[in-house]
Amino acid sequence: MNTASIVSRVWNFCNTLRDAGVGYGDYLEQLTYLIFLKMADEYARPPYDRDIGIPEGHDWTSLTRRQGAELEAHYITLLRRLGQEKGMLGQVFARAQNKIDDPAKLFRLIDMVDGESWVTLDADVKGDIYEDLLERNAADTKSGAGQYFTPRALIRAMVACVRPEPGKTIADPACGTGGFFLAAHAYLANPENHALDRDQKTFLKHATFHGNEIVAGTRRLCLMNLLLHGIGEITGDTAISSADALISPPSDTFDYVLANPPFGKKSSMSFTNAEGQQETDDLTYNRQDFWAMTSNKQLNFVQHIRTMLKTSGRAAVVVPDNVLFEGGAGETIRRQLLQTTDLHTILRLPTGIFYAQGVKANVLFFDNRPASPDPQTSEVWYYDYRTNVHHTLKKKPLTFAHLEDFVACYRPEDRHAREPTWSEEVPDGRWRAFARDELLQRDKASLDVFWLKDASMTDLENLPEPEVLADEILENLRSALTSFEAVVGDS
Repeated sequence: MNTASIVSRVWNFCNTLRDAGVGYGDYLEQLTYLIFLKMADEYARPPYDRDIGIPEGHDWTSLTRRQGAELEAHYITLLRRLGQEKGMLGQVFARAQNKIDDPAKLFRLIDMVDGESWVTLDADVKGDIYEDLLERNAADTKSGAGQYFTPRALIRAMVACVRPEPGKTIADPACGTGGFFLAAHAYLANPENHALDRDQKTFLKHATFHGNEIVAGTRRLCLMNLLLHGIGEITGDTAISSADALISPPSDTFDYVLANPPFGKKSSMSFTNAEGQQETDDLTYNRQDFWAMTSNKQLNFVQHIRTMLKTSGRAAVVVPDNVLFEGGAGETIRRQLLQTTDLHTILRLPTGIFYAQGVKANVLFFDNRPASPDPQTSEVWYYDYRTNVHHTLKKKPLTFAHLEDFVACYRPEDRHAREPTWSEEVPDGRWRAFARDELLQRDKASLDVFWLKDASMTDLENLPEPEVLADEILENLRSALTSFEAVVGDS
């Protein structure tokens, strides 16, 4: 069966379930459980003959030989039993629940999965099917999954700038569904970039990637996404930890960190008060390796990512605007970044590109350095891809082509040979550098820098389409509301 036919079958059945009240997220979870079990069954047979560790009576054939109410009851028992296992098996089935209450539809889904040989199916095919499903789930505002999904075009551009090398480690302390790992894997496996030998291929599959994801459902999707793309093994330990990355200093350091940490500003924890009621309290991580103590989640992630890097390590991290201008701990952290790392590039991003709404974000690129009394940043290069840029998720989504000029300006092959596109004679150039001393003299050492004129203020004849303009206004209002809520929360 060709790729198009498989995709069609998967999506047609998804639409059937949606009509029955089963959303993308629930469909995706059930598909994950069933594909994992089917792959385990295929590996248990010749020519593989591998023991995946599935408990007796809870394997794939235990599902295919049942129907009706008996199938539904057994499926529920199977999910609960597999969730008690250790290693990859237990991670994939952690807190698993059946969300398809119609046994006939459950049987049809099992039959559809049973009709494919998932182990022999090309990794690009099954990986693309799963990634497509993840993106549709992220686009479904009711699912709330958008916060765990970074636009793949942005990830690809970040990887193209960092240019990871074979035999080196890559980490993401909030890895969501694994988008950064997949893009880095595709870059490293591309023969146009690297001709990998056997040892390098083995390292890429088993030892390159290390992540954290505290949400069990999202971690499950990440693990399946990696497996379907040929990363890791269906048996043994997983490279994705369920631990909160911010709790303690990292046990290992890495060559690269690529990340888009959660956008929620506050870190908090829930507890039961004396009256037996649930309350939340701001959570400030007591980390002696941090420059500043704060409950701001993004600022904590920036500090943590710096500690994750080897002395020669490199990071590319998506952060919201408040990281660039917030006072107090924010100012301390920015000054320390400019002093102890080479914070060489900031990409200003437009609204309308994230599934999580109300987000104004940037990408920080910085290289770690050995301890030294001398400042490690000499200048910061900015690419303003926000001013006069208009995107919407439906009408004009972000593509890699939109960021190709940034990648070219970045000069990943030799970033010390950069040339600005801005000058006094070319005031609309998007690419220019600011000296470290100039940035430190700004109020609170703010890195929130703009220089382009907003064309909508001067050129009323060439405004964007009304729908695009309306979407942008809504995004700005949502962003403002988020900022106001943060201020109220701080008071």
